[in-house]
Amino acid sequence: MTCRAEQLGAAAQHLVGCRFRLHGRDPATGLDCIGLLAASLKACGIPADLPAGYPLRLTAIDPWLPDPETLDFAAVQPPFLPGDVVLLIPGPAQFHLAIAATDGGWIHAHAGLRRVVHSPCLPGGPVIGHWRLR
Repeated sequence: MTCRAEQLGAAAQHLVGCRFRLHGRDPATGLDCIGLLAASLKACGIPADLPAGYPLRLTAIDPWLPDPETLDFAAVQPPFLPGDVVLLIPGPAQFHLAIAATDGGWIHAHAGLRRVVHSPCLPGGPVIGHWRLR
């Protein structure tokens, strides 16, 4: 892998199978979707102090979403490339992050399945943010 975005996708793939835990930031004890991003960034040597303590249901994401540029992400448009990070709205008052895998699928922390999974398709819901490491 030559670009940082692809490294992020590969790092996320190595976390598939970790258990799900709300506000989880440690792969050994469990990750949520933000924890998945934080652990993947850490594996790439990028420290990230991402928020925790948020409720399961949110009426607004802005107070909980750090400025992606502070982590060296740039807003981009499709097509989706390995390592891209998307923010989705899977349901009312719900927000979810997913990372594009290096093989074309998606890595995300699935609360229902209670683990980090590799899905062939993007999780459901409209995409409201799309970023790529520079």
